[in-house]
Amino acid sequence: MRVLAGARWWAELSPAAGAAVMAAGIISAGLHLIGRDALSIAALVVSAALWLVLAADFTARLLGDRRRFRAEADTPAALTAVAATAVLGSRLAVLGWVPVAVGLLVLAAVLWPGLLVAVLRHWGYRMPGAAFLVCVATQGLAVLAGTLAAPTGRDWLGRAALAAFCLGLLLYAEALVRFDFRQVVSGAGDHWVAGGALSITALAGTGLTASPLWTGWAHAGLRTVTLAALGLSLAWYAVLLAAEAVRPRPRYDVRRWSSVFPLGMTATACLSAAAPTGVGWLRPLGTVLLWVAVGAWVLTFAAFLVERGQDRPPK
Repeated sequence: MRVLAGARWWAELSPAAGAAVMAAGIISAGLHLIGRDALSIAALVVSAALWLVLAADFTARLLGDRRRFRAEADTPAALTAVAATAVLGSRLAVLGWVPVAVGLLVLAAVLWPGLLVAVLRHWGYRMPGAAFLVCVATQGLAVLAGTLAAPTGRDWLGRAALAAFCLGLLLYAEALVRFDFRQVVSGAGDHWVAGGALSITALAGTGLTASPLWTGWAHAGLRTVTLAALGLSLAWYAVLLAAEAVRPRPRYDVRRWSSVFPLGMTATACLSAAAPTGVGWLRPLGTVLLWVAVGAWVLTFAAFLVERGQDRPPK
């Protein structure tokens, strides 16, 4: 019975589960930035392990259940495959695992256009927060490409990062037009991506601002856009947090990992942007927000364990 239950759980994994990889990966990056390296490595191990599980599931569906794969590939949540791969690759690149990070960049870049086109072809209006994953996945590529530009000595990666950054901004604007703002008070968790997409935009912009490729007016423009994106993401953070207080949604849902990821991304974006933009107070703010994200990760994981315990069949 337990084996069958485990098999059912495996088969029921949704593309939205990729946000769990993203959440652990970005929290690992944030913990590294504040010098908590032991905790950072622990979070990275969790992120990598989850990525391997979901990659195996992704491959199994691609090869063994094409009908379900095509149906899920049309949904915005499918883009967590790209975003999760990019987040993990960015963390490994900082750790010095450049060849592995390059491999993950190639994989993410191969997956991205097909999934993006499939999602855009089925876009509508009054969409949930997952719609913003078109921006998150694209900016994830910008972050990873920008991170790898210096250690690989490939300036074209920096230029590709800028192109992805600009495209991500356009995709965010399009997603915002299609977003159902009622999700702010009724969403199951992925509504937080509305702010998280701006946070990862700010993180990508931070990397570009810090790059020696861009000087003069280009550097100033990137700094301005980065700070604007970060400011708007913090405004979203405040609005969404207030909505959660007014309309609590304590029940576990896999989309709650899409709440944890923006919390960690906003914190990491603040920590990363402080030095390149010259706004020093962003670092203490980012440190506080990071511990909030860690707490949210622990609570979400505990809720997952409780939910799994309730679903377990009797002996």
